[in-house]
Amino acid sequence: MKKIKLQDIRKQDYRYREAIKTLCANVQFAGKDIRSILLTSCFPNEGKSDIAFSLSQELGSIGKKTLLLDADIRNSAFMSRFQVNQKVLGLSELLSGQASFQDVIFKTNYPGLNMIFAGRTAPNSSGLLASETFKELVSELRNYYDYVIIDSPPIATIIDAAVIAENVDGAIMIIESEAVSYKTAQKAMAQLQVTGCQVIGGVLNKVDPHKGEQYYRRYGYYYKYGRYGGYGGYGAYGKEDKAEDDAEDDAEDDAEEDVDDDADDDFIEETILPKTSKDERRG
Repeated sequence: MKKIKLQDIRKQDYRYREAIKTLCANVQFAGKDIRSILLTSCFPNEGKSDIAFSLSQELGSIGKKTLLLDADIRNSAFMSRFQVNQKVLGLSELLSGQASFQDVIFKTNYPGLNMIFAGRTAPNSSGLLASETFKELVSELRNYYDYVIIDSPPIATIIDAAVIAENVDGAIMIIESEAVSYKTAQKAMAQLQVTGCQVIGGVLNKVDPHKGEQYYRRYGYYYKYGRYGGYGGYGAYGKEDKAEDDAEDDAEDDAEEDVDDDADDDFIEETILPKTSKDERRG
């Protein structure tokens, strides 16, 4: 499996980390059959992608084999956000037949976390996501990983999220505090439910601690996990203790890396998705 280094330079405070841990716990309590989970929002910039990554990272850190699938083919931000400079093939190339499964799946530098990027922007994204290949992909990933977290486009603006929802076990709605009306949120929820997808919860994001309780009561049915997305400015950590911790973690991870890689490679070889011409020649 190919490897890729993600550089997460976001500054996370204690409340954010604890909120993500709570979200992670609630996802596990949703039931053992809820393994492929869609995260969506009403509009862009509500913090959906940040939460999808943080949730995936937390699940991986507690020993859950996790894959983050970036299905926002129209407007993905992961490549720039995590400073990925190498050429990467992704979901759009896989679904359009320009790449094989082996070409698009990556082992990240975070324990237990693999990733498939969105790939190049595609004008017919809804058609690609409605394909049988995408359905098979989600099914195969779900059978192998403990959790498949799917970051999708906003559901109130384009149809892609609803198309994806037909193929997953559950969905989580991300709602930015004081930016989305109750009526709009209800319509988005209804659109998810029409697909037959189970909405397992919601996240009220970017909550002002001084206003949160009043706003939360307006959205009574949503879970309140805390102030997600309140990062402030971006900047490097620049702390020696973090570098030392990372070095210790890397040493421990290396001891198990060979075993994990063998299991991942077996999964890649056994998948029913298209293989490269080299693999076909090998028979």
